[in-house]
Amino acid sequence: AAESKEKVAQHMEELSKNSDITNKIKEEPVTAEARRGAEDLVEMSSSAKTDSKSQASIPPYMKAISGSLGGVVEACCLQPIDVIKTRLQLDRGGAYKGIAHCGSTVVRTEGVRALWKGLTPFATHLTLKYTLRMGSNAMFQNVFKDSETGKVSNHGRLLSGFGAGVLEALAIVTPFEVVKIRLQQQKGLSPELFKYKGPIHCARTIVREESILGLWSGAAPTVMRNGTNQAVMFTAKNSFDVLLWNKHEGDGQALQPWQSMISGFLAGTAGPFCTGPFDVVKTRLMAQTRDGEGGLKYKGMVHAIRTIYAEEGLVALWRGLLPRLMRIPPGQAIMWAVADQVTGLYEKRYLLNAPL
Repeated sequence: AAESKEKVAQHMEELSKNSDITNKIKEEPVTAEARRGAEDLVEMSSSAKTDSKSQASIPPYMKAISGSLGGVVEACCLQPIDVIKTRLQLDRGGAYKGIAHCGSTVVRTEGVRALWKGLTPFATHLTLKYTLRMGSNAMFQNVFKDSETGKVSNHGRLLSGFGAGVLEALAIVTPFEVVKIRLQQQKGLSPELFKYKGPIHCARTIVREESILGLWSGAAPTVMRNGTNQAVMFTAKNSFDVLLWNKHEGDGQALQPWQSMISGFLAGTAGPFCTGPFDVVKTRLMAQTRDGEGGLKYKGMVHAIRTIYAEEGLVALWRGLLPRLMRIPPGQAIMWAVADQVTGLYEKRYLLNAPL
């Protein structure tokens, strides 16, 4: 019994010593060196997280898909405005008194379906155009992206947008718009009397009568128009997202559809003012055919600008601006609402905080 009491007393002394040591450790102040080490560990951890976020990004093909879906919806909603715009730009004799008069005249003389003339090539070209535009812009931005921060400067966005616009103008926009405009300029209620029976027949006829280059009539002003438009649009869309919604690339936020529509609408307003003359000249060059002597009224972009200015005045170079403003900003609003939702779903499904 005496031995057991001694063992218990020794055990209690050991526990007391251990407790004193523990208390001393707790009371010991943290040295500056230990504190710096802890801060370094925290900084390294946060840096690793940042690096992992900056490396994650939505692939260009996913942005291309989002753009194509947005293009389909846009085409179906806004084709009538595009038909009115084309008719106004081709009106040299003053047959139409304005947008409302033009639309009502088309419906009265050709039927409601005439407002959707050229929808097939228009929808197809919008789908392909947005696919190429969004995908190529994403690839160009990857080239201009800062290797350390993963951010793209406004200068890089302008160059990326311009490059995407030039690429889409040459590869897709010009031939499809030539066919669309040729179909839209046909007037009347008797399709059997039309020169062009449909998109494919129209393309074949142009190639047969004007060679393959006929499908690229007006390529120069189209390149200038689309390049400038996309340079402004992509830069403005990002700026409005930041200013209005505090949405930065890579912050993990997902815009609501109405927010995307507002940003897209505002971003789409600048281009028409800057590119109005290019759009008018593009339409005139694409619509013209050779006369009986095989000649053309407009010899090229510069000649067309000079001729229109001399014959119709400076204002004629911005003819159709109002219907363009009625079509392009709402079109961008619709497209971005769809595209942002598609990429947002992909981000939530497969990525965390990936840059949109």
